[in-house]
Amino acid sequence: MLGHIDYLNLLPFYQFLKKKNIKIKKGVPSEINKLFEKRKIDAAFISSIKSKNKKCFDVGIVAKKEVRSVLLCTGSGEDKESATSNILAKQLNLKGKVVIGDKAFKEKNCIDLATEWYKRYKLPFVFARFCVNKEYKKYEKLINEFLKTKQKIPYLTLKKYADNLGISYKEAKEYLDKIIYYKIGWREKKALNKFLKGKK
Repeated sequence: MLGHIDYLNLLPFYQFLKKKNIKIKKGVPSEINKLFEKRKIDAAFISSIKSKNKKCFDVGIVAKKEVRSVLLCTGSGEDKESATSNILAKQLNLKGKVVIGDKAFKEKNCIDLATEWYKRYKLPFVFARFCVNKEYKKYEKLINEFLKTKQKIPYLTLKKYADNLGISYKEAKEYLDKIIYYKIGWREKKALNKFLKGKK
């Protein structure tokens, strides 16, 4: 079974899995991390901070210059759904209330943590990586197919998702087309290593 983070940033992957009738277990990042650690799921996008020394592919949830869904807002405290973003805020020595995922779209006047990372290092940020517990070859084939195939999300599906988030269809489409991407190249690996080495 595959673990699936039920956020807009992975809607294209969800659509891909749906077409293939692959069984999934949904959850927020912190829940998926625990399921992966306990080997209750075979594979998933898990938080970057939890991916060290795991079997992972060069695929993840990545953003450059801005991410819009990982924010630092007025107040204080960590986001219980997160693992990576809480650490990221600490590494950047920024104080505030960490807000991640779909609920972040409702926040106003917050700091974008991917923007702050880019300002400091001129690198993208890898929020999660696709890692496996078993059947490496099977999931390698699956994830490569996902990367090679342009995922077309039906208008009504994305519109409904956007309406639930309180954002426009245009904003949701722009987020998926221009903000989030999945391929991890040398720049992303450099950023990932920097993050993992600097964790507090």
